[in-house]
Amino acid sequence: MFVDCFRRAASITIVVFMFRLPTVAAVVVAATALTTTPVHAAARPGIDLDRAQRHQVVDGFGYSIAFQRSSLVHNLSQAKREEALDLLLGRENGAAPSILRLGIGSSATNEYDKMLSIQPTDPGGPAATPNYTWDGWDGGQVWYAKEARERGIDRFYADAWSAPGYMKDNGTDTNGGALCGLQGVSCASGDWREAYARYLVQFARFYRQEGIRLDEIGFTNEPDWTASYASMRFTPAQAAEFVKVLGPIARRAGLDVACCDSFGWQQSDPYVQAIEADPQARRYVDLVTGHGYASPADRPLSTTKTTWMSEWAPSSTVDGWNEAWDSGKGTDGIAIAQRIHDTLALAGSSAFLFWLGSSRGGTAALMQIDDANDAYRVSSRLYAFAAYSRFIRPGAVRIGVDSAHDGLKVSAYRNADGTEVVEIINTTDAAITTGVDVKRPTAYLTDNTHRLEKVPGLVSRHGHRTTVELAPRSLTTLVTSG
Repeated sequence: MFVDCFRRAASITIVVFMFRLPTVAAVVVAATALTTTPVHAAARPGIDLDRAQRHQVVDGFGYSIAFQRSSLVHNLSQAKREEALDLLLGRENGAAPSILRLGIGSSATNEYDKMLSIQPTDPGGPAATPNYTWDGWDGGQVWYAKEARERGIDRFYADAWSAPGYMKDNGTDTNGGALCGLQGVSCASGDWREAYARYLVQFARFYRQEGIRLDEIGFTNEPDWTASYASMRFTPAQAAEFVKVLGPIARRAGLDVACCDSFGWQQSDPYVQAIEADPQARRYVDLVTGHGYASPADRPLSTTKTTWMSEWAPSSTVDGWNEAWDSGKGTDGIAIAQRIHDTLALAGSSAFLFWLGSSRGGTAALMQIDDANDAYRVSSRLYAFAAYSRFIRPGAVRIGVDSAHDGLKVSAYRNADGTEVVEIINTTDAAITTGVDVKRPTAYLTDNTHRLEKVPGLVSRHGHRTTVELAPRSLTTLVTSG
């Protein structure tokens, strides 16, 4: 997906509405071991951590910089550019991503909203000597990746929305179509499967020569959805088939393979099952990825492999640009916080990648860039994202939580350095006082008037227990020292 005014607004609206349904609260209970006693009936109940209960290892949090969105930041004046980069990439006061998702281009043109192919013209068939080209810019992604690396970000996932049009049965990189040579796909030009696999690996080689090592590559984006922009279809069987072509080539190049970035989280399961059923394909898939549009990430996928939510953002079709924390819109910061919680605590995902870090106009990105007027604006979504990404670092383990509060979404993590992080979303309209079994935490508040800020008086000590005051409709982040 790349448009900012996301399609299928109706499906996104349903997801946001579901956050308020009692039945979803029941799902949260089942998956995170929360019990649901009405707040008014609970006598100062507490939040207990089960440190012996270990769930998934967290790989990190990130967002996409595809379709030339990173170039918008570069277009700002130097002073504004540095401010925007600090907010989008900074560990101390910014979004603090640990993963960036790049786009592998397929277009023959370099217009905004497109990604230029490294081989825009047919070299003369799949067996011909490739005529790759490289400009060292890649729609601004190379520059942005280098800026990220300077700030300590060192995990990069690159994903293709489509193969170049001459490799497909519809002759264009847009409007779906299929890769020539796959089962059931016959083209006069021949079988392009291996040529496409080598094309993807060459993209990674170009980045390596720029000093950026890509960790994972994906050969498809939403293979179950046809879009008017760059898109390409794979059935689950075809995806498993292509994995067996790409896998050996990628492995020799030191790259992991990710699959399959399905349109919805639950829609990933048929792809997972096709790969799991084929021992050779299973061997070459290192990471299972899915999106959150057709269905939210509210349960684990049917695989023991590491899973990532590799793309999601709310629809901005109705909302337009929205900076509010809690205005009743799907693009509110609190709605994003709840989606991150569910992705980690219910689906067991090891990563959460938001769709866009920055974009222009009526976008649901974390930041709005008005490069024509040398200006930017920041949404509360950035701070909801940062509340998790800034403190839950790669290698952290999600641990067990037991809470006696209805209306709270709670998850807890232990970082490799021994620090513990407890994320508490108060979805109710009332303030709640509760005990938490963490020692001397630093508390950060994100709500209508606070943007991930330390607030005095939120925590206090009572005997062996810490008491925390949870503001209505808020996200409270507790961080302990190691």
